[in-house]
Amino acid sequence: MASGYILNRGALTLGIHCQRVCRNVSVTQVREKKRWMRAYTYLMEKKLKLEGPPPPKPRSQLPNWDYHAEVQAFSNRLHENFSLELLKTAFINPCYLQAEQERRRGLGVDSEATALVLKDNIQLSTTGVAFTKSFLTDWCRASFPSLPSEGVEGIVGHLTSLTVVAHVARNLGIEDLTMSAECPVPDDVIHHTFMAVIGALEKSSGAERTGFFLRDFLATQLIGKDLFDMWTVVNPMGLLVEELTKRKVALPEPRLIRAAGASTVLPLYFVGLYSDKKLLAQGPGETLVAAEEEAARVALRKIYGYTENRRPSDFSPPPQQHQQPLIQSVSSN
Repeated sequence: MASGYILNRGALTLGIHCQRVCRNVSVTQVREKKRWMRAYTYLMEKKLKLEGPPPPKPRSQLPNWDYHAEVQAFSNRLHENFSLELLKTAFINPCYLQAEQERRRGLGVDSEATALVLKDNIQLSTTGVAFTKSFLTDWCRASFPSLPSEGVEGIVGHLTSLTVVAHVARNLGIEDLTMSAECPVPDDVIHHTFMAVIGALEKSSGAERTGFFLRDFLATQLIGKDLFDMWTVVNPMGLLVEELTKRKVALPEPRLIRAAGASTVLPLYFVGLYSDKKLLAQGPGETLVAAEEEAARVALRKIYGYTENRRPSDFSPPPQQHQQPLIQSVSSN
């Protein structure tokens, strides 16, 4: 009896142990790549090489997109008080309206029954271009009073060029909100849209706030730019002679200051320009003519006040309107 009890208990213990072992084995998981993954990945890579990447889609055709919320968020993100209707109009380009009308004709939709009640941004863009050029011209003349009109035109032309404006507009998120017939949006369409946004801001908040906006986002693109990269001067020595003649200063005399490797493949010359026995500027070059032209450019930068060590421009935020009443109330108490 006792032996039978011990045998049954041992079998029960062995069964529980086997059950635990089997349970542990069944719970164990092995993480590895499936057998079909290699063939599938190879086919997808081959398809990508043959067909190329898929065409880009506008952000408005992707999920989680609310156009009204995005436009309002754009205004709040820039801390500007836009009129939402004007801002929405600024993002509608004529090419988008034309493409949308052609698409509806292709679908057989009656144009009179479902007419597009939208207005393009041509008028706003024209207003923005005029205001931008006027403000940047006045800002350049105030920041660099010695710079001639040709130099001012060169700087304004650089700041309003397609490359610079498209770079600023893309970093502000204007590309995602732009309604265009092409994707990705071309630079000329982004430039047109950015100028329309400037026109909408000028009509919404006035010229002062729009000027601060242009100063903060366009005028700052001058940082790190050389004057003669934006303004092409064919004969810098002739221009230097004209400037010194206007100021009744003695004409410059080029002198070779030092040279290195004159008999090698890469020679280097330093030419200094002297006026009335005073050193105006010096510049390097691979030839004497190139060094003389570079010295003339250095002298012109000093005359126009566009040197690398010039005083930084004032980009401080504008004073807020609520500070003055607060100061008056404190002083009255």
